[in-house]
Amino acid sequence: MNKTLLFLLLFLFAAIITSTAQKNTLSPEASISVLTIGPGSSLNDSFGHSAFRITDRVNGLDLVYGYGEYDFDTPNFYLKFAQGKLNYLISKDKFQRFYQAYSYYNRTIKEQDLNLSQEEKQKLYDFLINNYKPKNRGYLYDFFFDNCATKIKDVANVSLNNFIIFNNPKDYKEATFRTLIQNNLNRNSWGSFGIDVALGSVIDKKATTEEHMFLPENIYRFFDNATIKNSNKSLVKESRVLYSQKDTPKPNTFFTSPLFILGIVSGIILFITYRDFKKNKQSVWLDTTLFSITGIIGMFLLLLWFATDHKGTHQNYNLLWACALNVFIIQQLFRKRVSIWFIKYLKFLIILLCLLTLHWIIGVQVFAIGLIPFLIALFIRYIYLIRFYS
Repeated sequence: MNKTLLFLLLFLFAAIITSTAQKNTLSPEASISVLTIGPGSSLNDSFGHSAFRITDRVNGLDLVYGYGEYDFDTPNFYLKFAQGKLNYLISKDKFQRFYQAYSYYNRTIKEQDLNLSQEEKQKLYDFLINNYKPKNRGYLYDFFFDNCATKIKDVANVSLNNFIIFNNPKDYKEATFRTLIQNNLNRNSWGSFGIDVALGSVIDKKATTEEHMFLPENIYRFFDNATIKNSNKSLVKESRVLYSQKDTPKPNTFFTSPLFILGIVSGIILFITYRDFKKNKQSVWLDTTLFSITGIIGMFLLLLWFATDHKGTHQNYNLLWACALNVFIIQQLFRKRVSIWFIKYLKFLIILLCLLTLHWIIGVQVFAIGLIPFLIALFIRYIYLIRFYS
C-alpha cells in the first residue's frame, strides 16, 4: 500500500514537472517583441514605458513582461521611495489587458519583433520566467541607470550573449541627461520645475550613447538601428504601430505655470521692496517668509543629496539660492538693531546668487526657467536689506 502511494506521488510529481517544462518551451512559431508605450498626461507617465511581449499561438501564450510595477505592500513604502531604496517589480500581464489599458488612456503602442533564433527566444523567455519568481522579482530602481527601459536592453543582451551592437539613429544628437528628460516635458510646467529644482548638476553631464536608452522612446530608436555582432542581421525584424495616440485639445496652462505664478509673486516682492524703500522701513513678514521658504527648500535639497540613495540629486547648486542656513538666521529679522555679521551674511547671499548665475552661464547646472523672476526679486530684496541695515 505504501509503495503504491509513493509510486503515485512520484508519478504525479513527474507529470507536473513534464507539463511545466512543456508549457515553458516555446514552439518554432513563437515570437518575442519589444513594446514601447508613448507618454501619458501625468508627470510619471511623461517618459513612456517598455515591455517584452511573448507570443506563441501553439501554446496559447500572449504575455507581456515589464519592469515598472510598484510593490505597495512594502513596509515603509513612502519612506523607501523618498530615500531611493524602493524595489520595483517585474510584472506579467495578458497582452489583451495590457493593450486595452494603454489604448484607453490614449497612449501610443509600438511593437518591434526581435530577430532571434529559437534558442535565443527560449533563453530570453526562460530568463523572464526565472526573473518573475517571487525571490527574483524585485530590483532596486534607478531612474537613469536601472528602470523599465534599461531592463529591456539588459535582458535582450542576456539572450544574445552581449552581441548586440547599438548604432546611432540618423537623428542622434549628443545631450545631457537633463536635456533628454526635458525633451519629454514642457519647460514651463510644474513637473519640469520640480525636476530642475530637485535634481543636481550630475544630470547636466553628457550621456553616453548607451545611456540615452534610459528612455523608452530611445530604446525603440536604438533597437531599430541595432545589429547582431558577427552577422548581418538587424536586431529588429519588423516594426509596427498597434495603437496611435488620438489628438486631443490641450488646455492653456500658462496662467497656472511656474513662470506666471512666480512672476506675480516676484512682482509683489518688488512692489513691497519699492514701497519699503520710499518709506524707509522693513516689511518683516515678507523677509521672514522668504528666509523660511528658501531655508526649508534648502534643507530638503540637502536631505535629497546626503540622506538618500538617489544619484540624480547630488551636487545640487539650487542650494545657492535655497540656502539652508536662512532658517537659523530668521531671529535677526525681528531685532531693531541687527548684528554686524548679519549684514555680511546678506552680502554672502548675494555672492551665492552671482555664483548661481555663473554656474548657469557656463553650463555647470541648468536651472528652472520659472525661477528667473524670483531670483531677480530675491537679489533686489537682499540689496535693499543691506542698505536698510547699514
